[in-house]
Amino acid sequence: MAITSEKTMFPGADGQMLAARLDSPKGPVRAYALFAHCFTCTKDIYAAGRIARGLADRGIAVLRFDFTGLGASEGDFANTHFTSNVEDLIAAASFLREEHQPPAILIGHSLGGAAVLRAALDVPEAKAVATIGAPADPAHVEHLVADAADEIAKKGKAEVNIGGRPFEIGAGFLEDIKNHEPSTYIGNLRKALAVFHAPRDQIVGIENAGEIFAAAKHPKSFVSLDDADHLLSRKADADYVADVLAAWASRYIGETEKNLVSKPPAGVTRAAEAGDGKFATGIWADGHLLRADEPVSYGGTDTGPTPYDLLSAALAACTTMTMRMYADHKGLSVERLSADVSHEKIHAKDCEDCETREGKVDRFERVITIEGDLTDEQRSKLMEIADKCPVHRTLHAEVSIKTSAR
Repeated sequence: MAITSEKTMFPGADGQMLAARLDSPKGPVRAYALFAHCFTCTKDIYAAGRIARGLADRGIAVLRFDFTGLGASEGDFANTHFTSNVEDLIAAASFLREEHQPPAILIGHSLGGAAVLRAALDVPEAKAVATIGAPADPAHVEHLVADAADEIAKKGKAEVNIGGRPFEIGAGFLEDIKNHEPSTYIGNLRKALAVFHAPRDQIVGIENAGEIFAAAKHPKSFVSLDDADHLLSRKADADYVADVLAAWASRYIGETEKNLVSKPPAGVTRAAEAGDGKFATGIWADGHLLRADEPVSYGGTDTGPTPYDLLSAALAACTTMTMRMYADHKGLSVERLSADVSHEKIHAKDCEDCETREGKVDRFERVITIEGDLTDEQRSKLMEIADKCPVHRTLHAEVSIKTSAR
């Protein structure tokens, strides 16, 4: 599947702009995922890029971003800590929620894995969480700055070398990582969990995977990465994670219209092939999700109403709404309104009130039920009002449809 990779920015927890990249399939989006990179890494680390593109190729859009003070994001890394990373993740989830869809999957690599385990509690829409080479406790990274611990204690911060690059670590970071009890929030995830870990990981030992797995409640899964290194620097290892992640997550994210149709601009109704049937179509209309299909006899899978069914529904709904507005305005004792609409194509010569005499015409038959204590005159007026509903008028009026391609 062809994919797109789009650069974007969003405000982090403290208002600093965070640099991000959204990798998306060009076709229907099955779900959105949020990816948290490893400690002092960036969104563009090899593993993050390969996994994100691999998932996008499988229909799952992935937002990966640089934590505050890292990569192209604003802010001072020396002023960040584990809690601020979690807050940035929550901010990223809010960005997806507002601009696209809430993330259904949270993925974290190394310390990013520990962060998504904590952030998951504040992303209620997430159905699945995956950790890759993650420590069971954020305090695990303390050993990386052990040589500078005394200087940090005396001066409040110190420069340390991590992965061949210098970083300034503040005392707040060391204090913060000690103030978390992972076993409590891991046990309260209430989401599916997949733990990916390499038995020979030299940075974060395999015992961490065991602790995370033991603390979590079902459903939970463990996936061994065999001889992969901690950073998943081999293409085959990163691709394997993407393959397994996509298959595993499918069990929990579902294949709904919300997963399959990207959000259109305001005022636009969008229909897109759902990908799970010849005619199955997901529809996003003003923030509401619908589905259309054709019956099995026409080659469909009958998972939703037909387009003509939806058109009939529009006429029926518009009818009762218009009548209700009139009844309430006039103070009529109308308890309940309903409209049954059916559609068929008939020969024009069989239509008594049609101007067209050749070929076929569309006939909508509407039967209205009015419940309430009303006079005959009031009922008659309500039936007259039914013909004034906007959809009814549109069907009778001259209609212009302008079509273009992109």
